[in-house]
Amino acid sequence: MKNLTVKVLITCTLLSMQSCEHILDQAEEKRAQENFTSEFMGNYSGSYTGDMSGQLTVNVRKDASVQVIRGTAGNPDSYDTHLIMSSFNTTAKSPQGFILIGNMQTKKGTWEMGNLKGTWSLTKN
Repeated sequence: MKNLTVKVLITCTLLSMQSCEHILDQAEEKRAQENFTSEFMGNYSGSYTGDMSGQLTVNVRKDASVQVIRGTAGNPDSYDTHLIMSSFNTTAKSPQGFILIGNMQTKKGTWEMGNLKGTWSLTKN
């Protein structure tokens, strides 16, 4: 009986230590996320050409979230997305279906909107 009690105590101690380690790991991960600053943070402007053309404004926030604004005649089209490493997440599109494909490392890529396509490029302001 004494042997069983010792085993139960050891098991409980080990489980509680693992739980504490997990909590500490989560706290460290949260701290790292709060301290993260995207190397691409800033405001960029440029243009897109191809089947259509116009002006682009891209604002990369501290957390790598991105606002893309496509200037059109009196009716700007915008959407929010985020960077995965340096590349645009391609799951988000503007309400009109416009999407940037490419990355901020080169500050250029392609765009699509339905059947329309072309290229884009940016410079940091």
